[in-house]
Amino acid sequence: MKQPIRVSLCPDCGACPEVVLDVEKDEVRIGEEGNLVRLTKEAWNTLVERVNAGELGKL
Repeated sequence: MKQPIRVSLCPDCGACPEVVLDVEKDEVRIGEEGNLVRLTKEAWNTLVERVNAGELGKL
């Protein structure tokens, strides 16, 4: 069983929302309980491709 990869959106504290890449469930969860978005593997990969292509960047 592969453990999900967790990335905090605010690495200075443990109370902020996080991004969880869950390979076992083929999904990515962004946010926190009560305010959570789930992306399919395909949606996540599209987002990553668009960032890498330069279509999306920092605000």
